[in-house]
Amino acid sequence: MPNAQQDILNRYRKTAIIGAGVIGASWTAVFLAHGLEVVVNDPRPDVDAFVRDYIRNNLSTLEALGLPTANLEAKLRFEPDLEAAVAGADLVQENGPERIEFKQDLWARISKVVGDKALLLSSSSAKTATEQALKCSRPERLLVGHPFNPPHLIPLVEVVPGEKTSEDAVADAVAFYTALGKVPRVVRKEMPGFVANRLQRAIFRDCCYLVIQGVVKVDELDDIVTSSIGLRWAADGPFRSFHLGGGAGGFRSFFKQFGPGLNEAWKNMAPVDLNEAAQDKIIAQAEASFAARPAEQLENERDAKQLAIIRALRSVATDQ
Repeated sequence: MPNAQQDILNRYRKTAIIGAGVIGASWTAVFLAHGLEVVVNDPRPDVDAFVRDYIRNNLSTLEALGLPTANLEAKLRFEPDLEAAVAGADLVQENGPERIEFKQDLWARISKVVGDKALLLSSSSAKTATEQALKCSRPERLLVGHPFNPPHLIPLVEVVPGEKTSEDAVADAVAFYTALGKVPRVVRKEMPGFVANRLQRAIFRDCCYLVIQGVVKVDELDDIVTSSIGLRWAADGPFRSFHLGGGAGGFRSFFKQFGPGLNEAWKNMAPVDLNEAAQDKIIAQAEASFAARPAEQLENERDAKQLAIIRALRSVATDQ
């Protein structure tokens, strides 16, 4: 690990995970695998067993990512009292319910206890840092660090500062997540859904439309995506892909050839009504295609495929 990455982990060595559902448990695994001290706070009575089971069930994935797993739980402890959990923390990663009043009250309590250099991060996928910081006494240290689930596997973290977030806090968040092996990207303007979920929703909108209209079935659409744009975008992303689609002229040639057609297609996109009948149609097809196999088996297969893609992309990047 480069010295700069080790330095940032040393600065934020004492961490607190607030909220230990799947995302919180996954962050816990990542933090522990990088040698950080982790205090977990969650009101659920079985939080200790849940988090430990989650970590143990994902050891093979962590190992495949090249992370150490020996004595992984040695620096893990649980604290039911919020103020006690964050006392002395260098960094807090919040993963609580998506209710703005809850988050505002939470940060109000946390900011009274932590030091002025503590980094306050929220995994929220919907609530902006500006909204969350309304009652926080340290809004300059608060920002969103939204992972793509599960964070121990998927590299992306959307770093979304609020109106009062300092540049130093943003830089530290990016450096911290980079040191964890993540791919942090700063979202430069607070917008509902940030970036990745907006893209997911936009694509899924047309997926539903095509199934509702009987153009394609659920499993067929999945095959179409994974055998075409899913593969291409995993390698290059949409903009680089379409830049290459323009040939030597890049986007100048691409827009000249395809721009008018895209404008026309976007203007004529039909509305999608996800009414009860439409939902029933999608559910019936999904259950016919996927329900015969246990969800855990499907999840393991999905994670294995995603891990293979991540490792393949890393190997190509290393070779270049």
